[in-house]
Amino acid sequence: MNCSSNTYREVFARITEELSKAGVPDASSDARILLEEDSGLDYSHLLMQMNEQLPEETAEKLRVHVTQRKKRIPLQQIIGYTEFMGLKFYVNEHVLCPRQDTEVLVEEALKKIKPGMKVLDLCTGSGCIAVSLAKLGSTDVTATDISEDALAVARRNAQENGVDVHFFKGDLYDALPEQTRYDMIVSNPPYICTSVIDTLEPEVRDHEPHIALDGTADGLAFYRRIISDSGNYLKECGHLLFEIGYDQGTAVSELLRNNAYEDIQVIKDYSRNDRVVAARFTSQ
Repeated sequence: MNCSSNTYREVFARITEELSKAGVPDASSDARILLEEDSGLDYSHLLMQMNEQLPEETAEKLRVHVTQRKKRIPLQQIIGYTEFMGLKFYVNEHVLCPRQDTEVLVEEALKKIKPGMKVLDLCTGSGCIAVSLAKLGSTDVTATDISEDALAVARRNAQENGVDVHFFKGDLYDALPEQTRYDMIVSNPPYICTSVIDTLEPEVRDHEPHIALDGTADGLAFYRRIISDSGNYLKECGHLLFEIGYDQGTAVSELLRNNAYEDIQVIKDYSRNDRVVAARFTSQ
């Protein structure tokens, strides 16, 4: 992409065209974000500069980043961060980029949380759920993940958002140094059927960690494991909340029903798809 001797407006139009030809969804939005990031201008100041010539330093950054985006590298990985629950989260190729749909899980958890409650986040990834709950819920959060690379990202996000989260490496509950009972367990586990992964958008299929996507043949393996052992870690009447795939509400609800859970709810996301299952544990 040649940006020399062009105005911001001309470069914006050219980037939008190139990204669109490369099959990038929302090419215009991505072009604007890249232009803002690489110029150091917010949206209002960018609008004021649209008829000005683009500096060569900005043009050089854009050449690199537009090339990356045309290869369908996620925009969040290119700029290095994303926003979630109004907070800033660092991301890279070792974690899933936090999605707006996952905010529904956090919002539902916050409705049930009281300050000081003990919360466990399994499969924490970037830490977006754990950090958000610690920050917005003033609660004591422990989080686990099997990937040390993911935990490095999560620790950074906790530090940069000014919260203390207890992070442990390992496979689900096995990561915990001791058996503790929690008021709530939350998780956005891998839930995509193995056969579906190759059909996903290139941003996800080629650039996000498969270990965070693959829920095995039927997509339910992690739900089974988390639910079956949860009675050893939840307090009586404790809450368990999952993010789920749009077609998994009935199956996950049945798993909960068969494992001493009551008050099972399936909550929809902003697109009116099933997105969260919440339930209350009872040992009776």
